[in-house]
Amino acid sequence: MLVSVAGAVDLGRWWNMERCLIDMEPGEEGIIISIKGDGAIRRRLMDMGVIRGAKIEVVRRAPLGDPVEFVVKGYNLALRKDEAACVYVEVQDAW
Repeated sequence: MLVSVAGAVDLGRWWNMERCLIDMEPGEEGIIISIKGDGAIRRRLMDMGVIRGAKIEVVRRAPLGDPVEFVVKGYNLALRKDEAACVYVEVQDAW
């Protein structure tokens, strides 16, 4: 958590650090912190390398927004919106 010099919590930056994978823009990177959803979806994502602690980057979206391409563990992975919506990441600062 970030604290300013005056001691007040900087919620503007802290609040946006954790978000759903589908809400990230191309070029953004994050560390996977949790995977929601039923057992079948969780198992499928984990089998593809989408596991807690893994670094993931958004590459691009299809013209209609589905699927979305990511890089995880050094390989490109396309996920549907409903699959990506189950993954929560801690966004990495660009600066």
